Amino acid sequence: MKYLKIYQFKIVLLDTKPVVWRRIQVPESFTFWDLHCAIQDSMGWLDYHLHCFVITDSKTGDRLEIGIPPDEDDDLGETETIAGWNEKIADWFTIDNSRAKYTYDFGDDWEHEVVLEAILPRSKDVKYPVCIDGKRACPPEDCGSYPGYEDICNGRHEFQEEYRDFDPELFVPGDVDFEDPKARLADRRVL
Repeated sequence: MKYLKIYQFKIVLLDTKPVVWRRIQVPESFTFWDLHCAIQDSMGWLDYHLHCFVITDSKTGDRLEIGIPPDEDDDLGETETIAGWNEKIADWFTIDNSRAKYTYDFGDDWEHEVVLEAILPRSKDVKYPVCIDGKRACPPEDCGSYPGYEDICNGRHEFQEEYRDFDPELFVPGDVDFEDPKARLADRRVL
């Protein structure tokens, strides 16, 4: 698919000190599912858990949830979740409506602030998505949320031996490998 514009986002993992963050650039043609996959890949998450974006509808002022809708049999009685694979980021993010909350893993509740920093022209020499900057390693999956992550960083986690090779300072933007979001969605739908 041809696209002319690139959306540059800064993703900050909230409540981490020092802060864990990434700066990524993605095509304007991306859906929220595609953006979710790019965030997962750039942060180092393994996409084992559910997620959702909460964003304001600039037309109505309502806050909406975009992610993976519950199965029809799962009558959760909560806010309706719009399917992320059906919603283009360009239809929601603008310079005036530039922020969303992204939550990953509803058990550990990793909350991220997603900020659209710029809409840029596409560079013909770059393969998108791309991670252009960031700091610190992402917390390991299922480590016990923020307190568990702090314990790992301080060498006090009850399973510290498991994390002996974890370096919280290590992050190299050029090492990020972005997977195909369409293949990941196809795999998820099979489950």
